[in-house]
Amino acid sequence: MKQVIMFCFLIIYSFGFAQDRPNSFSLQEAIDYALENNRTAKNAARDIASAKKQKWETTAIGLPQIDASVNYQNFLKQQVSVVPAEFFGGNPGEFAEVIFGTQQSATATATLNQLLFDGSYLVGLQSAKVFLEISENAKAKTNLEVRKAVINAYGNVLLSEESVAIYEKNIAVLQKNLDETTKIFENGLEEEESVEQLQITLSNLNSNLNNAKRLRSIAYQMLNITMGIDFNASLKLKDDLETLAVKNISLKTLEEKNEVESTIDYKIAANDKKSKELLLKLEKSKALPRLSAFINGGYNSFSDDFAFLDSDNRWFGFSAVGVNLNLPIFSSGKRSAATQRAKINFEKSTDDLTETEQRLNLQIETAKSNYRFAIEDYTNKKQNLALAERIEKKNQTKFFEGVGSSFELRQAQTQLYTAQQSLLQTMLDVITAKAELETITNKISNN
Repeated sequence: MKQVIMFCFLIIYSFGFAQDRPNSFSLQEAIDYALENNRTAKNAARDIASAKKQKWETTAIGLPQIDASVNYQNFLKQQVSVVPAEFFGGNPGEFAEVIFGTQQSATATATLNQLLFDGSYLVGLQSAKVFLEISENAKAKTNLEVRKAVINAYGNVLLSEESVAIYEKNIAVLQKNLDETTKIFENGLEEEESVEQLQITLSNLNSNLNNAKRLRSIAYQMLNITMGIDFNASLKLKDDLETLAVKNISLKTLEEKNEVESTIDYKIAANDKKSKELLLKLEKSKALPRLSAFINGGYNSFSDDFAFLDSDNRWFGFSAVGVNLNLPIFSSGKRSAATQRAKINFEKSTDDLTETEQRLNLQIETAKSNYRFAIEDYTNKKQNLALAERIEKKNQTKFFEGVGSSFELRQAQTQLYTAQQSLLQTMLDVITAKAELETITNKISNN
């Protein structure tokens, strides 16, 4: 009975654990899931948490610091000093050996330090803030890349599913044609070449179907990895390729003004410029004085035996307060060289920001051009498929009526199959081109 109860418990627990992750995803649900579970996205979130801790770590440098120490000494052999013997009633010119202090001693001290002024600390506070901004922008960049990767992987799965379905449909139709043609040939009303032509076409379709099924498995595994799921997990997709393609057709997006400053890549380049500027300020601040204050206090105890823990042992207190002022005066040109080097790096980052701006303008225009072409190509391929279907149907009718050749039929069928795959690819191109444009511009539309 105990084994039965344990078995039932494990089944219920496993079922409950399996429910933590849904098995069916729309594209948006897949994106949302990936942003939470993709390993790269999770590490980017950890980088932000680390940057926040580093910001506080830098801030705490200027806050009061308290340290305590306990020191115990036991002289295995005490140091001997000599003094004139006449101090103790001896003969002039002679010396007496004496030992000062006890064999053992203990000291307990507590010190409070407070930084009053340090130019490097002020720059460090600004740098910590910029570092946090860099981490946040890196997380935003990662999210955009993860989103694009999910869209591409999701689209590839839909493409492979559609390809398999079309191949299976074409094979069924072609097999029916082959059976009918074979019967006509057996009755002596058709040439053997017609049968062989259809057999060649059918063989090619079967080969393509097998390859499409293998690619489908790989596409699912890629989507799983991108979403942060075990690559062999079973998934179901709610969306279909054509619906997504139509949703992603937006000519309004092509008319929007380029706003380079709002892109993540520009913000990252601006962060780099700001960090180089702060490094320049840091090198300059090293020529400023550093002022700090302290107060400490403690107790000393001395004994020839270890009696420091005894209640009647005497402890002697002490305390002090003071300030430390460090004045940089001369460094043989070291600080000047470091400052000039930081200035050069700052000038480089300024040019890099300008270069990034120009490059982003070009990337946006290129992405818009590719997106426009994908939309136009989708419309064109859709029309071509309709034409290819009519041509194939006409040639099939002509063939079975005996006025068309098997070569013409095979050519029309091959043209149809190519048009079908081309249309599927253009659907995916529309989706991925839109995702690429949104990734560059950092403008996510709600489809």
